[in-house]
Amino acid sequence: MNYILFDGTTRNALLPLTYTKPVADLRIGILTIREKWEKQLGYTTSTLTEDYLEEKYPMVEMEQNIMINASFLPTKLLVKQIQELKENQAIFKNEEVIAFYTTESQDEVDFEKYKQIEYTTEVFQIKNTWDLFSLNDKAIREDFELVTKGRKSQPIPEGVQCLNKENIFIEKGAKITFSVLNASKGPIYIGENTEVMEGSLIRGPFSLGEYAVVKMGAKIYGATTIGPYCTVGGEVKNAVLMAYSNKGHEGYLGDSVLGEWCNIGADSNNSNLKNNYAQVRLWNYETESFAKTGLQFCGLIMGDHSKCAINTMFNTGTVIGVSANIYGSNFPRNFIPSFSWGGAAGFSTYQINKANETAQLVMQRKRIEFDEKEQRILTHIFEITKKYRNY
Repeated sequence: MNYILFDGTTRNALLPLTYTKPVADLRIGILTIREKWEKQLGYTTSTLTEDYLEEKYPMVEMEQNIMINASFLPTKLLVKQIQELKENQAIFKNEEVIAFYTTESQDEVDFEKYKQIEYTTEVFQIKNTWDLFSLNDKAIREDFELVTKGRKSQPIPEGVQCLNKENIFIEKGAKITFSVLNASKGPIYIGENTEVMEGSLIRGPFSLGEYAVVKMGAKIYGATTIGPYCTVGGEVKNAVLMAYSNKGHEGYLGDSVLGEWCNIGADSNNSNLKNNYAQVRLWNYETESFAKTGLQFCGLIMGDHSKCAINTMFNTGTVIGVSANIYGSNFPRNFIPSFSWGGAAGFSTYQINKANETAQLVMQRKRIEFDEKEQRILTHIFEITKKYRNY
């Protein structure tokens, strides 16, 4: 069977993180949503996403296909029901379609003509950007079981202090020096070829992706995911770093999500709690206004390729678009549009040619080519986000 992950109705609620990638390629827990589905299905998947992303994330369609809403996280029961789908059958959770069977020859999908199967068991859906850190505790636990089942961890190195050893899994090539791993509150997963430098204090649930680095003296609380090729230092709590992003120095990052190719300058901090303890409101791209999150703790949401200078301060519930560059004293506004350059004193437009030059240099450091496909994606985002840059 051919499986295709589609963005679904929540894509716009997940901006700016989904400006540059499909919903399926967001990371929560140890794995991306796509990796979770592929591990449980036992098949590779392709993607149905926005037109401008199709060149990088093409859809592979065959005669018989099952379309899966990528905003839902897989469970064993859900995967079993999806694998058993037949022609003209669809699985729903309330009003939201989870998966449906389709053929290449179908001109359109009319769910009125489908047998609609209601999924009554609990299933988690990523509906908002803040769900990525709010549900990260559960996601790490489930991924830990999925990734480590039937496998044996590398030994815990001499000099590393740990609690609840059976809840710690270390992949080959990982290097951990004179640090503390406390897995009493949740599992700790240390990926391949990673490094945890001396003096680091880590509490689970925690995941460190391949080739990522935790710098000396870091203080990391659960539930935190450090994606592949990231570098992290300072104090971090309940945060998700997708991949290739750096917060390498002192400063606080909490209840936050960073996309890919982001950089947080030394001694930068985000607030995750309002002084009056009120519910946090966050910029909503669908309504183009600030919306209630229902959360008391909510920090920073930063899109791909965005960066901030040293000593930057972010207010509670700040949303930053793609390829923004923030610097200067005082708190900048709590919605910073894509391709913005500046800070509290004011912003100007970060021109696309300059943004492309920086992206190329940044990606070269990780030996990844900033090719024409990537340029076209950033250029498209630059155009469709112009309306927000009304400084």
